[in-house]
Amino acid sequence: MPKLQRLVGDEGTTFERHFCTIAICCPSRVSLMTGKLAHNTNVTDVNPPHGGYPKFVAEGHNENYLPVWLQDAGYNTYYTGKLMNSHTPSNYNKPFPKGWNGTDFLMDPSTYSYWNSTFQSNHNAPVESDGYSTDFISNYALNFIEEAYSSDRPFFIGVAPIAPHAKVVAAEGSSAFTFPDPAERHQEKFVDVKAPQEGGNFNPDTPSGASWVMDLPQLNSSQLSYLDEYYRKRVRSLQAVDELVESVVTKLEDYGLLENTYIFYTSDNGYHMGQHRMTPGKGCPYEEDINVPMIIRGPGVPKGRTVDFVTSHTDIAATLFDLAGIPLRDDFDGLPMPLTVPEIHNAKSDPRREHLSVEFWGTIIEEGDIGRVSPTEGALVHSNNTYKAMRVIGDSYNFFYSVWCTNEHELYDMTNDPYQMRNLFNNSKGRLLGRDINQVISRLDALLLVLKSCKGSECTFPWQVLHPDKKVTSLPQALQPKFDAFYAAQPDISFSACELGYLLESEGPQEGYAYRRNGHWSNWV
Repeated sequence: MPKLQRLVGDEGTTFERHFCTIAICCPSRVSLMTGKLAHNTNVTDVNPPHGGYPKFVAEGHNENYLPVWLQDAGYNTYYTGKLMNSHTPSNYNKPFPKGWNGTDFLMDPSTYSYWNSTFQSNHNAPVESDGYSTDFISNYALNFIEEAYSSDRPFFIGVAPIAPHAKVVAAEGSSAFTFPDPAERHQEKFVDVKAPQEGGNFNPDTPSGASWVMDLPQLNSSQLSYLDEYYRKRVRSLQAVDELVESVVTKLEDYGLLENTYIFYTSDNGYHMGQHRMTPGKGCPYEEDINVPMIIRGPGVPKGRTVDFVTSHTDIAATLFDLAGIPLRDDFDGLPMPLTVPEIHNAKSDPRREHLSVEFWGTIIEEGDIGRVSPTEGALVHSNNTYKAMRVIGDSYNFFYSVWCTNEHELYDMTNDPYQMRNLFNNSKGRLLGRDINQVISRLDALLLVLKSCKGSECTFPWQVLHPDKKVTSLPQALQPKFDAFYAAQPDISFSACELGYLLESEGPQEGYAYRRNGHWSNWV
């Protein structure tokens, strides 16, 4: 995407360790627009009863999310493209999404059709388009810039094309995934491009991961060829998005708005294709699915810079509040992203940037024809994909830790194993950070116990939940031997069932113990 790199990357800052906190579109979008983790939005799936637009409305978020807050602060707000799943011609006005001055929403079930999709504008009835959806979204975005320019109010515009998502062909009672569909002008590009195979986790000779991932067979040569073609289609479909970025930046420049506008470029989730033997899809806790693009250009943002401290989608709403001069909400689970040189300089030593929690509930669908049980059956669905996971990163450590609903655990030292191939959890004789590995695991499990149900500042200061005296703010400090008995006494994270949504009765222990000055501990509140 050379236009994106030239106009946003070279003119802004790239956040290498930016993560979504749930690796699937609708819940991730709701987290992005509320500043809350999915266990606090309770929108955990793409369709009802646990997700989609109806669940978003039922949980009260339509009254209380980003565009509503920005309008209250004096902004005009606009949106085009995909808002969230299960937003359809039958419920688009039950109620209308609140907080927008202008909208052109993609409607299910044709959201992922690429061609002749249904759009719903403002409060008008949905209408089927006659063309390529990314190009329509680009034109709608340019129209919103023109509308925003004519007002004396500041503005926010959300632009959400669906490329490079798999094309979804809706059929009666079901739907089928197939190749992404590029615009006609890009159909013949990248004829020699192949799916990336860097690292030891691409179709490995030995099984890896946990839960259903561990049982996957190695992909054969015809399946690998399919991945190559699938990847080419993804890259081709992104060319229209690259052109969209150029059109938006050019329009802002033409109207004299560019130097006073912040541009955020990101994705709602990552994607795996061949890693850990997986066919195309998302929803796993591994790096390919959770580490997503984030590039920001705007006033005061360093140009051409790359940073490697942890940021997440739950930080975006807080960041926009900070830029707009709006007081932060107490129920934000994230915090403003460092965007200026002094803020970036201090971020590496900020204890709030050490950790990142990731969660998921329910099924995961393998996309593409090679994810099918047979040519006549639907996509293969794995029902045991519920998990809690986290990344913990400091100057001398870089860990991934997860607990699946099957009560399988994973621990990866990503400094030495960046592709997550050597699960250290059962390595009883290992050592990390100068301590026995089981001592490290006890701290990680206790930290994840806080994050799995945290709210507000608990999510950014989880060590203070465990150590209210604030004398422990990082993993190395928690590893002091005097805390060994305290962490050994903490309840272990566990699940009693693999559920399709966030059901507390199956989530295991919800709270542990807080350390007190006298060396004793009690339940945290």
